[in-house]
Amino acid sequence: MPVAASAIYFLNLRGDVLINRLYRDDVGGNMVDAFRMHIMQTKELGTCPVRQIGGCSFLYMRISNVYIVIVVSSNANVACAFKFVVEAVALFKSYFGGAFDEDAIRNNFVLIYELLDEIMDFGYPQNLSPEILKLYITQEGVRSPFSSKPSDKPVPNATLQVTGAVGWRREGLVYKKNEVFLDIVESVNLLMSSKGSVLRCDVTGKILMKCFLSGMPDLKLGLNDKIGLEKEAQLKSRPAKSGKTIELDDVTFHQCVNLTRFNSEKTVSFVPPDGEFESMKYRITEGVNLPFRVLPTIKELGRTRMEINVKVKSVFGAKMFALGVVVKVPVPKIRKFPGQTEATMSAEVELISTMGEKKSWNRPPIQMEFQVPMFTASGLRVRFLKVWEKSGYNTVEWVRYITRAGSYEIRC
Repeated sequence: MPVAASAIYFLNLRGDVLINRLYRDDVGGNMVDAFRMHIMQTKELGTCPVRQIGGCSFLYMRISNVYIVIVVSSNANVACAFKFVVEAVALFKSYFGGAFDEDAIRNNFVLIYELLDEIMDFGYPQNLSPEILKLYITQEGVRSPFSSKPSDKPVPNATLQVTGAVGWRREGLVYKKNEVFLDIVESVNLLMSSKGSVLRCDVTGKILMKCFLSGMPDLKLGLNDKIGLEKEAQLKSRPAKSGKTIELDDVTFHQCVNLTRFNSEKTVSFVPPDGEFESMKYRITEGVNLPFRVLPTIKELGRTRMEINVKVKSVFGAKMFALGVVVKVPVPKIRKFPGQTEATMSAEVELISTMGEKKSWNRPPIQMEFQVPMFTASGLRVRFLKVWEKSGYNTVEWVRYITRAGSYEIRC
């Protein structure tokens, strides 16, 4: 369920109302007094950003020296509400020259009221894109004298932008060299028991793209995900290609991706924004390829001595190598770790004897940090990246893979 905000308030640190807007009549105009008395004056602002008072929920966030408070009278999506606040602040900053504080609000009352009427209708969030709103709210805000941020240029073709056809890219872009850079960046998370069994393992990844393309190109991205390959084989009436496929979980896309086409054909097609953006995020829980295996052995030789033996083995290809490898046992640092090799560390530790100390040593897990270029723990691969534009220019595509350590821990 989306946010159905009854009212929104902007307060300073003393609790004075700077500006407010009532969107529904299911709450009274004095609801801010309840927030001031039960939350601000009781010093509980930092405990939880969501509070319920008298059948209403108060969702609040502090930005600089201003509290933004959203009041809802029904069960609402809290994450959506805070997302709205963050996007609204970014919108205000774009009008105010990068500043958002009590002075900026006092200097731009009329503009803020006009924006609040546009970005929320009857308590439901609307379009918060600064590029689109500046097409028909052309009033400039009063900028801070300390702000040096230049004003954004207006985007042409207002009708096309406002209707939502391609609200993230302007027309008329021209580049001498048309290039697309695609990075698959993954973080592998592991928790392994002292006996070598995997307790938790997953991969979180994102596809970062940087596009320098002329005109209004249409991109089509093909991955080796299982559902996409099966759908492609079904549409082309042929058996699916053999090879490793993966199952993507919790996939989220940039707004430029054509979701209708993805639901029907399982292909990622989009008109990309200009420059750098995150095209999609995903998670993998099955079939994770661990880049390293850590085999620790710890022997306690008494109350003040112990022997530590740690073997770290890379299991990725011999032609690959990891960078910035750190094994926190204590922390040794390995600059380069070639594939299909192993390193062994043996250490004997002497502890300071403490009178009356009888507690056993609580063995913390061994942690690793690393970065492996051209390797994906999920097995995700780009099968193709096609660029089509009506002028028919040639495009250079660059694809790179990077796997990093997330929470990579091995219990001793």
